[in-house]
Amino acid sequence: PYYVDLNQNLFLQASLHSSDPNLVLFVDTCVASPDPYDFTTLTYELIRSGCVRDPTYSSYYSPYSGVKRFAFNAFSFVNRYPSVYLQCELVVCRYYDYSSRCYQGCVSRFKRNAGS
Repeated sequence: PYYVDLNQNLFLQASLHSSDPNLVLFVDTCVASPDPYDFTTLTYELIRSGCVRDPTYSSYYSPYSGVKRFAFNAFSFVNRYPSVYLQCELVVCRYYDYSSRCYQGCVSRFKRNAGS
């Protein structure tokens, strides 16, 4: 566990451990939950499909393509839950493969009308 006060910035880093320098890492989704085993019932989205959902979320520069750094303000799920758990999904792509998910950024998925 990592202990922080409310509204304190929480800094995170995700690292890709590979000897291949032609890989890049992309933070696709990060969701918080008060339950470490349930990330669907009561959740808070920090980032979804590359789109930032939390106004305190910010990404930071990294000199390495296989490292992503980001931060957000610590928060709580009301007073009934003493802990917040984070689940993040990251994508690994080939460097300079501009058609890959890593280079698409925020992807809004719209529902299509299945009318006539």
